[in-house]
Amino acid sequence: MQRYLAVRPGPASDGVRLFCFPHAGAGAMSFAGWQKRVGPEVAVLPVRLPGRESRRREERITDGARLVAELQDDLGPLLDEPHAFYGHSLGALVAYRFAEHRVRAGRRPPELLAVGACSAPQLPAPILETLLSPELPDEELITALGDKESIPAPLRNRIGWLAGTLATLRTDLLLAQDLRSTPVTALPCPVEAFAGEVDPLVSAPEVHAWQDCTTTRFRLRTVRGTHFFVRGRDVPRAMGEALRAPATGPDAARPGAAPHQAG
Repeated sequence: MQRYLAVRPGPASDGVRLFCFPHAGAGAMSFAGWQKRVGPEVAVLPVRLPGRESRRREERITDGARLVAELQDDLGPLLDEPHAFYGHSLGALVAYRFAEHRVRAGRRPPELLAVGACSAPQLPAPILETLLSPELPDEELITALGDKESIPAPLRNRIGWLAGTLATLRTDLLLAQDLRSTPVTALPCPVEAFAGEVDPLVSAPEVHAWQDCTTTRFRLRTVRGTHFFVRGRDVPRAMGEALRAPATGPDAARPGAAPHQAG
């Protein structure tokens, strides 16, 4: 089994493989329940980065180039068949840079790159400077995330768990900063972007700027929830619909299209 996957992949004949990349500080469990919501025609494969869950003893990675190289070595054999990427927040940057890495190497791009709760990689991200301040105490880091869903109150009282999670979060923020440090290449695959209705960290216009990351179709969807809407129902259901639909059709949006309300 691939080190970067939380579940064993089935045969390619099972349908499109959807590789899901989690937000900062999180692991594959962010996508618990997605398989049922996406539907049986799509195989949901959550990606687990080093330094969390079953890989918690492994060195965390802050170098984006090293990460995408490892992803290619580990997941590359699974990507010759139809596949798609969904990345949430930090995971959106990882998914994009991984797809970009493959395109530059002449390899097959995803059928669809989907991103959520993340400003486009070519935009400045001043919040990273705030969150990465070494003087920022843990409690202020939690508050700066602007969302009680980031770390639920019962978990905040588990001191050992909280310390490990916040250490992973801080390392992941360094990774996010590195992934934003190189120029953007427009990809030859459609991009679908999701913005939370009441996301306190990322605005819909910042998400809409992902339109510059594709040479083909782009669509922005606004979904219910805050920054961590990945745990809701709207996005996995929309991903299932998108991956079952024809590549072209009456609902296929073009770059610059107006936001579409999901759910």
